[in-house]
Amino acid sequence: MATEFERKRLENIRRNDEMLAALNVRAKASLLTAATKRPRDESTKSLKKKEKPIVIRKSLRTRGLNPDSVGLPYRFSGDPKRMAPPPQKLKARLPFDKAYGGEGSYKKFVETVLGTTASNSMVKDDSPIDCSSTRRRSSRLSNVNKAESVSSSDYVKKEAFVKKPCGGKLITKDESDDCLNKEASGVMTESIEFEEGGSGTGPLSLESNNVARVVPGRVFVVKFMPCQNVKLVAAGDKLGNVGFWNLDGEDDGIYLFHPHTAPVSSLVFHQNSFSKVISSSYDGLIRLMDVGKSVFDLVYSSDDAIYSLSQRPNDEQSLYFSEGHGMLNVWDLRAGKSVFNWGLHEHRINTIDFNPQNPHVMATSSKDGTACLWDLRSMGATKPKTLRTVTHSKTVHSAYFSPTGLSLATTSVDNYIGILSGANFEDTSMIYHDNCNTTNKWISTFRGVWGWDDSYIFVGNRPSKGIDVISTKLKRTVKELHDPLMKVLPCRIHCHPLSVGVLAGSTAAGQVYVWTPK
Repeated sequence: MATEFERKRLENIRRNDEMLAALNVRAKASLLTAATKRPRDESTKSLKKKEKPIVIRKSLRTRGLNPDSVGLPYRFSGDPKRMAPPPQKLKARLPFDKAYGGEGSYKKFVETVLGTTASNSMVKDDSPIDCSSTRRRSSRLSNVNKAESVSSSDYVKKEAFVKKPCGGKLITKDESDDCLNKEASGVMTESIEFEEGGSGTGPLSLESNNVARVVPGRVFVVKFMPCQNVKLVAAGDKLGNVGFWNLDGEDDGIYLFHPHTAPVSSLVFHQNSFSKVISSSYDGLIRLMDVGKSVFDLVYSSDDAIYSLSQRPNDEQSLYFSEGHGMLNVWDLRAGKSVFNWGLHEHRINTIDFNPQNPHVMATSSKDGTACLWDLRSMGATKPKTLRTVTHSKTVHSAYFSPTGLSLATTSVDNYIGILSGANFEDTSMIYHDNCNTTNKWISTFRGVWGWDDSYIFVGNRPSKGIDVISTKLKRTVKELHDPLMKVLPCRIHCHPLSVGVLAGSTAAGQVYVWTPK
């Protein structure tokens, strides 16, 4: 039997049906539904069929394939294999045959370097060396044929001689003090004087045969081999290449090697032998190029980038280099281990330089906006104290001592070049110069370098693509080196340490321009 609730529910349904029938709601609803179902146009159907199907994009990784990273630089690839540290084989000894990437053969380069080194080691102990003399040149030519039999272990260290920029000569230790006294008093046997005003080349000139592309990438460092009778330039680029250019060599005289996988930050010629060149790189490796053995030996390996490297005068067994954020490492080449490790700055150290008169005084420049002077004799503490600190408002890209060691020049992105002088470097002058090339990431940062005495500083000129000559006496730019042959801005510059008036400027296109005296 139906319950009372069920009877009421059925009564409500019957009453609602009667109301809908009276209002004719169901008939109107059926008419409205029929109106919406209109026949579709045949042309629309044909267009629909011709439309391309929608393709849902899927990444290579979701499809189980390796990502395509061709063209991406190392460490910026999505491929986990390419993101890994350099392969183990790159950390081993690298023979010239595997590292060489230039045209032709590197044999002529080996003969030239070994011939120069052999002639240096075969000079008598009691006679000073003059690289520019005819006797020296004839000695080199007579020993070129013997160079192949000379190995790096046969080079004899000449304790009686030291390199000093006194008239472009190598002199004995007895004469060195006299030379330094002349330099300290501002008297140089050879000098270059620039007349103030104008944009001419002045006493220097640029010849077409002194322009060449030495490396394929942007140059980070350029250095002359410190010998007068052979004009040889070394350049390290962003791609890890190290190129050598013999300006007096046969053919183009360019020899290209690839010892690193990241930008080359520093190149240092060994103090005791021109046939050994030390290179550091952002790949965390320091290599010793031994021309006598035709290999790149591994000196040091780190997971951090190495931003700068230097050797202290008369200390050929130690390397001073910066890695990571503000760390300075002192490496003993003979023992193969680190002897000191200090945190000197809050950020990366861009340059390391030593005072030529007082080698225990060291200068560093940093991204933290400071350049500091340190005394190595009092740096045994956990937190070394600076002798002097010069502060810029932005990154300091370089801090270099003058040839006499009496002044220090700093170059900063804040558009100032600082000059520290005085007995204790207490006098500071700021010279305005447009150093801010951060808007153009394709060119290297500016670093002001000293000339052949304490009179001038050379630094790139961004607007005119030339080289500015800044007088330290007048505290302003007095000359601009510019030539139609120089079509790209020379950012990194080096003055030949033994040949007055010979200057090299390098560019973002791997070119090197060598200026010589008129």
